[in-house]
Amino acid sequence: MSKILPVINLMGPTASGKTALACELYDHGGFELISVDSALVYQDMNIGTAKPSLEEQQKYPHHLIDLITPLEVYSAASFVTDAICVIDQIHAQGKTPILVGGTMLYFKALLEGLSDHLPSADQNVRHEILQQAAKDGWGAVHEELQRVDAEAAQKFSVSDKQRIIRALEVYRLTGCSITQIQREQPKSLPYRYNFHNYALVPDRLKLHQSIEQRLNKMWDIGFLSEVKNLIEKYNLSADTPSMRAVGYRQAVEFLLDEQLKNGHTKNMEDKALFATRQLAKRQFTWLRSLSEKHRIVTFLSTKQAQEHLRNCYR
Repeated sequence: MSKILPVINLMGPTASGKTALACELYDHGGFELISVDSALVYQDMNIGTAKPSLEEQQKYPHHLIDLITPLEVYSAASFVTDAICVIDQIHAQGKTPILVGGTMLYFKALLEGLSDHLPSADQNVRHEILQQAAKDGWGAVHEELQRVDAEAAQKFSVSDKQRIIRALEVYRLTGCSITQIQREQPKSLPYRYNFHNYALVPDRLKLHQSIEQRLNKMWDIGFLSEVKNLIEKYNLSADTPSMRAVGYRQAVEFLLDEQLKNGHTKNMEDKALFATRQLAKRQFTWLRSLSEKHRIVTFLSTKQAQEHLRNCYR
C-alpha cells in the first residue's frame, strides 16, 4: 500500500498575506510552492494579479504561474490535473508541496474531486451563447437555462454570466443538464494525499485597508498601462474570460468605452476597489462552506500563523 503523503493548503482572501507566509515556510527548506490562483495562470498579467516578480520567482519558485495566454481558458478541472501532476513530482523529490492562493473553487475541486464526465470548454459554443446574449440580452439566455436546467437557473442570477455560459455549454454539448451530470456521475478523489488545510482570516477592517493599499500601489506602478498593452497585444474585449478578473474587468471597460475613457480614472479605481472587497467577501463565504466538510485551521494574522506552522514543520 502506497504511503499517504502530506499536502499543505494555504487559503485566504486576497491581500491577507498568504504568499509572504508561504515564502517564509519555503525558506525553512523541504517545500515547493504551487499557485492556486485563477489569474496567475495568465502570461503578461502581472501587476493586477500581484504576481511575484521575476526576482521573487527565482528566490521562491511558484508552480502553475504563466501557463497560458489571456486568450485561452483555464478551468478548475485543468487546475486539478496540473496540480496533481506537480504534487506527485514534488513528493518524488522528497519535498512537501504548499498550495497557496485565493481561488477557493480550485481548492474545493482538489479536496472533493470533479465529475469525470463533464465536457471540456468549447469556444464555438461559448461564442454562440455570447452572441445570443448580445442580441437578446442575458435575461433571455437565463430563460433558456431555466427551460433546460431549472435547478441551475435557480442557483444562478442573471449576472452570473460565466456560470450560465458553462451550464448551457454542457447542455448543448451533451444533451444533459450540468445538474444531472454532477448528481449522477461519481467523483474521483486523490485519496493518496493527507491534506493539511490552513487559512488566513484577518480582521475585515485591516483586510480592507490592505486591499486599498495594494490597489493604490498597482495604479502607481502602471496597472492601467498594463491593461492597455494587453488589449493591444491580444485584441482583448470585456468578454474575454481572463479580463473578468477583478481590477482587469474595471480597467478594460474603462479603456474600451470612449465615454468612460475620456473621464477621470477615479471612478474606475473606486469600482475596482469595491469589486476587490466583494471578492474578499466571497472568499470568506467559500472558506465557511469548505470548513463545513474539511478541517481548516484558521489564523487571524500572519504572525500567528508563522508561530504555529514553524512548530509543525521544522
